[in-house]
Amino acid sequence: MTISQEQATRFATTFAQLADNVDRAVLGKRHVIELVLTAMLSDGHVLLEDVPGTGKTSLARALAQSVEGTNTRIQFTPDLLPGDITGITVYDQKTGTFEFHAGPVFANIVLADEINRASPKTQSALLEVMEEGRVTIDGVTRPVGVPFLVIATQNPIEQAGTYRLPEAQLDRFLMKTSLGYPDHAATVRILDGAPVATSELGAIVSPQRMVDMADAARDVYVNALVLDYIARLVDATRSADEVRLGVSIRGALALTRSAKTRAISLGRTYATPDDVKALAVPVLSHRLILHPEAEFDGVTAEAIIGQVLLDIAPPSQREAV
Repeated sequence: MTISQEQATRFATTFAQLADNVDRAVLGKRHVIELVLTAMLSDGHVLLEDVPGTGKTSLARALAQSVEGTNTRIQFTPDLLPGDITGITVYDQKTGTFEFHAGPVFANIVLADEINRASPKTQSALLEVMEEGRVTIDGVTRPVGVPFLVIATQNPIEQAGTYRLPEAQLDRFLMKTSLGYPDHAATVRILDGAPVATSELGAIVSPQRMVDMADAARDVYVNALVLDYIARLVDATRSADEVRLGVSIRGALALTRSAKTRAISLGRTYATPDDVKALAVPVLSHRLILHPEAEFDGVTAEAIIGQVLLDIAPPSQREAV
């Protein structure tokens, strides 16, 4: 089932309104805001590798306010337990039954702050919920609700007392990006008190509208030549000399879903090679595992994806439409 041009136009209008609303609280980061919205509408999650104080919490709260949803923040520490995230069952002596106490993961937008500070066992508590949108505790499966987005952060500078995210965990994130510091003009506006408090932001859409938008994005048309282009990009990452582990099929599917969402956010009913190229770095780079020698030489995953984009010729726009 394909979408109509009217649906695409309505989607693009709402997408822009959401980005504008969040941009009122998180100044100068329009591109990152659009990436996070794209991930959310692609049923994915985002990893922000950033230093402290760049507005990650404000971004999560502003997004939750905009979609009229709930948000929680989990501070990951070495002593955090899986039950602290998912919730636990407690025996009630009065009723003689076990009662479930939901954890902070039961929210529309979950900020997992400094996720790499928790042990691998605790990190793994997010694997099921990020992939399937549900949590299984004591043999009982409970959905966390929709829409559902995990925004995880990790500090790229301080590595003491941290646990590197395993490849299986990294592959669960649709995108990896960075807020970074605002530019000079945005910094001046922030110092002047220009940002709107997240609590003062109005709701733009309902959670159900976000679900409907995600459904519409899935119906965006992708030409076979564009799919072939994505497959060739993924294959090239696996054969690169500096790469020990290339992009998985999950990564290829993530790039396809993201390209669809970007296309409809721009008012189109079809995806193009430009949509793929615009999202290749944030969607694919964190899925690469480099050889130690390449890392020692200063090679980065982002540089490899950039080179792959240069080496693999995209189909022409006319052919791919």
